[in-house]
Amino acid sequence: MEFRLDKKRLLTSLALTGLFNTIIALFLTHLGFGGGFYINFIFSQSIGLCICSFILAGHLLVKRPSLVGHAILLLIAMPAGASAGAFIGSQIAGISFSEILWGRQSFFIQILFVGVLFGTMITYFFFSREKISQTEAQLQEEQIRSLTLEKKTLEAHLKLLQAQIEPHFLFNTLSNILSLLDTDPGRGKTMLVDLTRYLRSSLSRTREQTITLGQEMDLVRAYLQIHKVRMGERLRYAIDVPETLFNVSLPPMLVQPLVENAVKHGLEPRIEGGDILIQAEDTADGYRVVVADTGSGLSDESSAGVGLTNVRERLKALFHGKARLILEENPPTGLKAILEIPHE
Repeated sequence: MEFRLDKKRLLTSLALTGLFNTIIALFLTHLGFGGGFYINFIFSQSIGLCICSFILAGHLLVKRPSLVGHAILLLIAMPAGASAGAFIGSQIAGISFSEILWGRQSFFIQILFVGVLFGTMITYFFFSREKISQTEAQLQEEQIRSLTLEKKTLEAHLKLLQAQIEPHFLFNTLSNILSLLDTDPGRGKTMLVDLTRYLRSSLSRTREQTITLGQEMDLVRAYLQIHKVRMGERLRYAIDVPETLFNVSLPPMLVQPLVENAVKHGLEPRIEGGDILIQAEDTADGYRVVVADTGSGLSDESSAGVGLTNVRERLKALFHGKARLILEENPPTGLKAILEIPHE
């Protein structure tokens, strides 16, 4: 165990040492040992502070003592500190040090008793505190490493989920463009121009952690315009988002998968196609984005697709269960996907 001691902890250690010394002086006086409280106080403080100083100095010199090294250090520091403290105490109290050593044997035994008692107590106390402090520091470091790893894992997971959305849309669109270039070159070229515009505006934004609701609506509008080239009048859409919500921040690619689900599973299977209405509103608890279509309605396929599954997982990871994706029927026909995001 490495011993570390800053100025604040040094002052704290010395203050606690002084408190222990006073308690020992009172204890000895109460038992009738020594030469009264004044003498006991002087020698207790002198011996205690010297032992504490010797122990601290030893551990500062030997950064990582082994168990045997720690025991040897105590065996040296305690008698050395007791002797130095006895000498200093004798000078302060006006008692000859030789008298303490040879003329007052019982008093010297008391001094040794104080030294051993104090040394044992203060060593156990300080190094218990040091061990607890280092254990807490290790736990904090482990917690920081764990949170950092969890954050990196979450970021990688979110990027993977997002990456599953983008290629799916891109490959389908490219396939449609290739088909149109053979059958209707004009519409194929228009779709290619729309796709280029969509990718130019979206690729940089979808790599960011957050975008604005206004930017998300721009992406959705470009996405729908691409599909409108292919579906023609079978696809009709409207976006009703108040300008006051344009600057609301939210993670990217949350609304687009809902629109994609509405097109793929709601409108495309119907010969007559249908309508998509995208609305947003500010609520007491957060923001509410609704994607409603007049397509085929709620089904196992429409509710369990990759896009919606990814949205649910991203909401769970990003908002810790405080955001929701709700799927409802949209009478008389169709599906309503409701995205509820809490205020920051």
